[in-house]
Amino acid sequence: MASRPSHDSLPRPVIRFRPGGVLGRLNPLPPMWLEGRLASEYVNLIRDPVYYGRGVAGGDGRPVLLIPGFLAGDQSLITMRDWLRRMDYRPELSGIRFNVLYSEFTLEGVLERLYVHHRKTRQKVAIVGHSRGGLLAKVIADRNPELVSQVVALGSPLNEALDVHPVTMAAVRAARIYNQLRFRRGWENEDRFLAQLAAKPAVPVTSIYTRSDGIVNWKACLREDVETIEVRGSHGGLGVNAEVYHHLARLLPH
Repeated sequence: MASRPSHDSLPRPVIRFRPGGVLGRLNPLPPMWLEGRLASEYVNLIRDPVYYGRGVAGGDGRPVLLIPGFLAGDQSLITMRDWLRRMDYRPELSGIRFNVLYSEFTLEGVLERLYVHHRKTRQKVAIVGHSRGGLLAKVIADRNPELVSQVVALGSPLNEALDVHPVTMAAVRAARIYNQLRFRRGWENEDRFLAQLAAKPAVPVTSIYTRSDGIVNWKACLREDVETIEVRGSHGGLGVNAEVYHHLARLLPH
């Protein structure tokens, strides 16, 4: 179901720049079993007419770039890529195998994929990002609006980037230590990225979220400067969520 909360009810971006404060604040904690629905969500998807392109417009060769979430890789969005291909879009994966590196380093590789896809298709590229992938998509679009038509973020905490479940926050802290050892740089390496994430979008952004998200605080997905759409389902299952596919079929042709 789609919703467009009034601007008065939506929070302004308040991205935190340092560990502490809002990190892992998700409260009350959602039961973790909510994230065990991915298999059933996939079954629901392949039973839905949208999966076979029934009753939805084709893509007419429009280019789309897919960016996976934290700790995930391109493999997590293969179902969506294959569906977009059948719908006559020209989907491209990000090249990310394991989404855990500092944002600026990760963006270098994704930007190269975006450049190549834009050159091949000679069209602006729509970017669909899941979770952290939506944050990366928003920033890369802000920096390159001449290359990007729109951003669709799935379960992405665009308003408070680290308002996540404590278990996820523990993984974030482990990733931070790994990055510090690998790049010899501290958390301040994320400052520029987080500042741009908080800025007003340079291209249209749609945030698709679920209130039963077991990983990200759904309220962190809401901002007054983006379109918001609520669906039912899990965080991890947004890449195979039939409602999401219906919304993509409506959004991407524009």
